[in-house]
Amino acid sequence: MAPLRLSIVTAEQPVLDRDDVQRVIVPTTEGQITVLPSHAALMASLDIGELIAIGSDGEEDIVVHGGFIQVLHDEVTVLADAAERVDEIDEERAEAARERARHRLEGDVAADEIVDLARARIALARAETRIRIRRRRRGAGAPPAPR
Repeated sequence: MAPLRLSIVTAEQPVLDRDDVQRVIVPTTEGQITVLPSHAALMASLDIGELIAIGSDGEEDIVVHGGFIQVLHDEVTVLADAAERVDEIDEERAEAARERARHRLEGDVAADEIVDLARARIALARAETRIRIRRRRRGAGAPPAPR
């Protein structure tokens, strides 16, 4: 079976472009899906989570933060709101973002500061996802985050 071509892009930059992918595991808002060669045409919304691209030389792990996936004729295109390779996650920065979001949600801010709770919830979910996936992959033999 012919492999998949996978492109992951954000508004800022391309994140991944491979043409030897055997399967892609993707977090959608309807649940996790696996895309294999000869997959039916598909368009879906992405959730915050881990995208895993499995190719002939191993797997690539990408944290995605919303967006869309399109599958058409063995081409998988991911248009992500934000995305980063797991080995590029700065765990200390993610911890700081998590603490900021928690403080906002707990109302631990100045009285005159307007807090958008929905944005704070999303920020918290993103930070916790980054930390969880980074720690899991680091425990699986990935090198520690650069400082």
